[in-house]
Amino acid sequence: MPIETLTWLMFGSLFLLLFTGYPLAFLIGGVAVTFIAWLWSPDALALVPQRMWNNMTQYLLAAIPLFIFMASMLEKSGLIEEIFDVAYKWLGRVPGGLAVATVAASTVLAAMVGVIGAAVVTMALVALPAMLRRGYSPVLAAGTVMAGGTLGILIPPSVLAIIYGLVANQSVGELYLGSVLPGLVLSGLYMLFSVVYALLYPQAAPRIPKEEMPTWAERWRALRAIWAPLLLIFLVLGTIFLGLAAPTEAAAVGAFGSLLVAALHRKLTWQNLQLALEQTAKATAMVLWIIFGANAFVAFYVAQGGDRFVSELLLGTGLSPWGILIVMQIILIILGMFLDWVGILLLAVPVFVPIIRSLGFDPLWFGVLYLVNMQMSFLSPPFGYALFYVRGVAPQIPMGTIYRAAIPFLLLQLTGLILVMLFPGLATWLPSLVYGK
Repeated sequence: MPIETLTWLMFGSLFLLLFTGYPLAFLIGGVAVTFIAWLWSPDALALVPQRMWNNMTQYLLAAIPLFIFMASMLEKSGLIEEIFDVAYKWLGRVPGGLAVATVAASTVLAAMVGVIGAAVVTMALVALPAMLRRGYSPVLAAGTVMAGGTLGILIPPSVLAIIYGLVANQSVGELYLGSVLPGLVLSGLYMLFSVVYALLYPQAAPRIPKEEMPTWAERWRALRAIWAPLLLIFLVLGTIFLGLAAPTEAAAVGAFGSLLVAALHRKLTWQNLQLALEQTAKATAMVLWIIFGANAFVAFYVAQGGDRFVSELLLGTGLSPWGILIVMQIILIILGMFLDWVGILLLAVPVFVPIIRSLGFDPLWFGVLYLVNMQMSFLSPPFGYALFYVRGVAPQIPMGTIYRAAIPFLLLQLTGLILVMLFPGLATWLPSLVYGK
């Protein structure tokens, strides 16, 4: 079968099947199995368990359940509420103070968990009701919760960066360092937007009355509550950045640290431990099944010459290297509207990274661009996960309002993507400083 026809059939059938509502993990694997058996032979299905086994032996993948467990335990410990309380006490009086505090708390949270679902859901439970009670516009309130929650996909320890490092043969430590500044830039853009929005529309973000603001003594006392998360951030990220531990080892330290934090907060109960383990098992299984299915899909497509076809298609457009890079980013944005972030990674990155190398671009810079781009997938209608997380937690907010809330922050994420493209040093300066490259 001509590779052009195969491309349309494989990807077309995958997109059509997505609208059935079945999980991507089984759809992408099912499409791969169907085409392998049809175009090769049923005996060739041995390729699927072989690819699965190759993935299961990757030591770095052990970091995924450990980071997910850490996120689950921190969620159960009540630590997230305390982080938001501290941010609120220090930032509550600035215009749009509660929205700014939500982004600030989400930034700290992102540096601890690296899992989007836990961050968005927990902030929606904690920060969203607080803003709505104060008369905040649902658009600003929902938007800051969703955008702040997506920072976990970029700011280390990001689970996505671990999988990207495996697929693209890129150092996870360098990716973590490279994504720090872009993550802080995006966090700053979200805060700046909240302040400007509050100044332009004061009725949409009422200021907290002075008499309700805590004293300076109360603010300093509140800081005592966050020594544990700051220590945990250092234990996880500091050990990686200083070269004292690999990501998997740091994840193990973080998982153990989350148990200590839960114990300090008197939340280390058998019930919470069981719930955290169940969440970890479910989330890890989902990620790994997508990895298995997408690997079989990509292995078959590449064996049929799909990577050469896409490479020749992009390089044959006559565009400059920068033009090809922009086309890649547009493709990733479109895929993000329909596919799961792990699926996008495993479908696009094995094809795109060799092209990036052949064009002379820094693969680390492209990796950070990819992570910034994937933030947009969580806010992109119609299937952005963050949209449905907030809808599930706050059913009183209409879906149309949630979509409107996502639009300005999608534009801010696009601005962040353009900034990292125009100023590669945002992604490469820290890794070059630490690793001397």
